Amino acid sequence: MTAPDGHRPTGTPDVGGPTDPDAIRADIDRTREQLSRTLDELSNRLDVPSRAREGVYRARDTAVETYRESPPVVLGAVAVLVALVVGVVTWRRKR
Repeated sequence: MTAPDGHRPTGTPDVGGPTDPDAIRADIDRTREQLSRTLDELSNRLDVPSRAREGVYRARDTAVETYRESPPVVLGAVAVLVALVVGVVTWRRKR
């Protein structure tokens, strides 16, 4: 919408955009694809069991990789952890 002097009045939105039907279809397809990616990302973020499984797999892979790089250190850390748990359980039972 333009004023009689050919200028756009202030406060009116600039609707603009493609007027060619093929360009409009391409724009709609791009918008649909973007919306699809957004919905996939949201559903991925809201799928708590799947994210928990991924975390477990990641932790397992990290532990395996760490063990492959330096087994004695990992075995020592596991031994310390077991001793700590046994110590805490024993200490709590004595209280």
